[in-house]
Amino acid sequence: MRSIRTRSNDVKRGAPGRGTGRRRWPKVRWLAAAAIAIAAAAATAFALLGNSGDPTAPRALTSDEVNRLAISRFLNYQKGGRAVTIAVPGTTGELTITASIDYRTHTGYGVVRGTGRAASSSGLIQWTATTVLVHPMAEPPALAPKSPPASGWHRRPLQKSGMSLDSSLAIALRLGNDRPDNAALLPQNGAEWVGRERVHGRQTDIMNGPDAGDEARTSPTVRYWIGSDGTMHRVRAGIATAPQPVVIDFDTHEYVPVQPVGGAKPAP
Repeated sequence: MRSIRTRSNDVKRGAPGRGTGRRRWPKVRWLAAAAIAIAAAAATAFALLGNSGDPTAPRALTSDEVNRLAISRFLNYQKGGRAVTIAVPGTTGELTITASIDYRTHTGYGVVRGTGRAASSSGLIQWTATTVLVHPMAEPPALAPKSPPASGWHRRPLQKSGMSLDSSLAIALRLGNDRPDNAALLPQNGAEWVGRERVHGRQTDIMNGPDAGDEARTSPTVRYWIGSDGTMHRVRAGIATAPQPVVIDFDTHEYVPVQPVGGAKPAP
């Protein structure tokens, strides 16, 4: 009888045995699942944090943010021109355009470089809302000469659709406007705040906003990186013919006033 009571007490105290082993396995599985859930939550939280530590889940714009987004294109126009770098993705190679854009005449001028099969597009480029002029060069300079060459240019119409390069050029030109956007319509058209990020050393608010077309309609693939004074520092826009969005960065180099190629008429 004494031995039976001792074995019973051992079981109650948690002595090792088949019964206690079966009860511990569910706890181990639960702890593993909890660890995975915590890790996933941490990864999600990290993805939703900007470098300022603020959550980047979309929210409605404040009145200050609406006003800054509304004047961003107008500020480009007021400045007269901006230096830009345009990254155009492609399935056979990428294009990078280092240029200056005159937002009063809506004329761009710079250097285009290609990688892969797109390398054949390298050279100088000047464009308006209706015309593209290219000056092929096997080894283009880092920056375009201040005065465009007098000859060696090939002219063609700017394609309204179906060509990633031309779509990117058109978007870049339309990022300047002679009047602010209608601040009252921006929230109605889906404009929202999505985060914060430093761009070229400047703190910006990232906002979904209107596309750069003639009508102020919002596309979820168009994002603006706007500074505290309304200055536009980056724009990312989806293009149907490109596998990734085009990215336009401002003030990546010194702005040089644009001198039109002979015979190229800027838009009014």
